[in-house]
Amino acid sequence: MQLDKVVAYHKALADSTRIKMLILLAEGELNGQALAERLHVTPATITHHATKLREASLINERREKNTIYFSLNHYFIKNNALAAVRLIYRTVEGGQPVMDDSQKQIAASVIRNFIGKDGRLKSIPAQLKKKLIVLEHLVSQLEPGRKYEEKEINEFIKSFHEDFATIRREFIMHQFMSREDQVYELNPPEMWARWEQLA
Repeated sequence: MQLDKVVAYHKALADSTRIKMLILLAEGELNGQALAERLHVTPATITHHATKLREASLINERREKNTIYFSLNHYFIKNNALAAVRLIYRTVEGGQPVMDDSQKQIAASVIRNFIGKDGRLKSIPAQLKKKLIVLEHLVSQLEPGRKYEEKEINEFIKSFHEDFATIRREFIMHQFMSREDQVYELNPPEMWARWEQLA
């Protein structure tokens, strides 16, 4: 079972300055200079730690002229934290949560609306919940534990939709897959972004 994404998340948090940055950013967007002043460190130190946080998808960056503003990536902070909890407790809680009937109906309805009779994806859903349902439907057809070259993933996606680059990026963003040196592998389902948790 791959643990690298969960480990990377916790490594990004394993520094007091980075934790303090996240606490300050929880109050709202701040630029690097403001963070440096409030934490009594140099702007270069903030840049260094921001790189680590961005690589773990914990913060977003926005450039305005010569100033970079940072903000929390709430979705990934919460999802990564929940992924660790799900991994740790998966056996005592009986593994993946089982969908109730209403959730099954929602998933089936989304699949009917977005997947044609030919099995191809009509369009990529704009709404996050529907998008996650469709992405989960697609990745469930990949082989766990197998390493895929990028070309193989592109061909797999193209059998459903022409925009393979967008869907491939969504697989990574929502932790359905991990990528290292252009090699892709399915993550454990415990790490997948869960549409059931969205309102």
